[in-house]
Amino acid sequence: MTDVIDWEHPTDPKPGWTLDHIKQYVASNGAEGQYWNGTQTLLLTTLGRVSGKPVRTPLIYGEADGSYLIVASKGGDAAHPLWYRNLSEHPEVRIQVGPEIMQGTARTATAGERAAYWPVMVGHWPAYDEYQAKTDREIPIVVIEPVR
Repeated sequence: MTDVIDWEHPTDPKPGWTLDHIKQYVASNGAEGQYWNGTQTLLLTTLGRVSGKPVRTPLIYGEADGSYLIVASKGGDAAHPLWYRNLSEHPEVRIQVGPEIMQGTARTATAGERAAYWPVMVGHWPAYDEYQAKTDREIPIVVIEPVR
């Protein structure tokens, strides 16, 4: 991408609980919103694969080997979530984990990593097993390697 990316002004979701979650997370600098419904969340900003503009999404995360893990479940839908399709096209991402904001590179976990990380993520959100049972696609786990 040759244009300068304005990571500071991403597009947020339409009004609803996800937008409310993002607003709370940002306004409190991660003090509120990082912990949600008994698990932990981060804010992922990807670049739109068509627009090239930043788009922000709150997601459940885990950690392994200095990287952050997120699951492209879309509740077990037959299609991948848009944020996953975006980072598959543009692997440069930005994340906010609590008060810390960092750039990172995202990639789909290898088969061996997925096997190791799936139980970790189900430990954070048990419904991931139900989502996997609902769909014929293998739900990807994304590894975000931060640039600190």
